[in-house]
Amino acid sequence: MTATATLSSKFQISIPKAVREEQRWEAGQEFVFIPKGKGVLVMPVPELEALAGIAKGARTDGYRDREDRY
Repeated sequence: MTATATLSSKFQISIPKAVREEQRWEAGQEFVFIPKGKGVLVMPVPELEALAGIAKGARTDGYRDREDRY
């Protein structure tokens, strides 16, 4: 699917109807903008309930964090 939108003078973009319907996005839904090179990834912020149990069984030892990266 190819859909385009134009940035308004108030720096707003309307999401095309075909995209909203395919993704099942609704008015009032919150989104996060993630910079990716010269573009931006737009993702809906998941509801807290949708994250419950997502890491079930994950190990809590031996993980890496930002402190041990090169």
